[in-house]
Amino acid sequence: MELRLLVTFEKVATVLSFTQAAAELKYAQSSVTGQIRALESSLGTELFDRLGSRIRLTESGERLLPYARQIIELTEEARAAVVGAEEPSGALTVGTMESLTSYRLLPLLELFHHRYPGVRLSLRTTIGDETRQALRQGAYDVGFLMEEETRHAGLDVAVLAVEPLALVAAPGHALAGVPAARTADLVGQSLLATEPGCAYRDLFERELNSLEPAGSGVSFTEFGTIEATKRAAAAGLGIALLPEVTVAAELAEGTLVRLPWEAPFTLRTQLAWRAGKRLPGHVRLFVKQARRLVSEEG
Repeated sequence: MELRLLVTFEKVATVLSFTQAAAELKYAQSSVTGQIRALESSLGTELFDRLGSRIRLTESGERLLPYARQIIELTEEARAAVVGAEEPSGALTVGTMESLTSYRLLPLLELFHHRYPGVRLSLRTTIGDETRQALRQGAYDVGFLMEEETRHAGLDVAVLAVEPLALVAAPGHALAGVPAARTADLVGQSLLATEPGCAYRDLFERELNSLEPAGSGVSFTEFGTIEATKRAAAAGLGIALLPEVTVAAELAEGTLVRLPWEAPFTLRTQLAWRAGKRLPGHVRLFVKQARRLVSEEG
């Protein structure tokens, strides 16, 4: 089995798309298709089921995938050992989330762009369960999490920083003038949020639901992104619980105010990778620099 065929197979198996794999590998789609057929021919078995415009791994493909990833990892490690560690290089797929990419990771990304151009970063925006599952399956090399828990089955974790939260609203909101707000004071308020799956949104919802009559539940107006949620809050459409780092500028400008409510839970920004995975040198470097720079930002 040729290494380049395994690299192409691993990419297609990760993204489950010949078109996307071709774009990321910078191949023509016909080349990707041809390489997969060549690998299937050499093994004497089909690796993908073609289902119209979609594909999925066959049982043979599922069995091959972990071996392909091990071979690729070992090859990159061997290359780094022979060439030396002076110039780190290699592909690095990172699971992240909007709040971290926009407000925490820029110093880290700038460092790798300027100092380590041989490390090819690919950022994938997912949250919570999706990120953890992608790490366990090997689709991501590392992934950033913002969670209450710091132990995750099948993953090794580095806790980078405590992530303070802020409950915000437009200036003049009724709760802005009280000395302290209780959770009971928030029930019945217009609530704004990003999509379900964000740890802080889900924990906030759980806290509010603990005070609601059985079966009623709270409801949020969902805006999908942090920026849209902030704009809605500033326009007086309701209150929103967001990471403090994402609203620092608006609080300083006065377009948002912080309401006097303290969250009864604590989130921590974390970096995770598959437990027991042999991390290549450029991935270890990313973990090291993330510990330094993201912790300093926190």
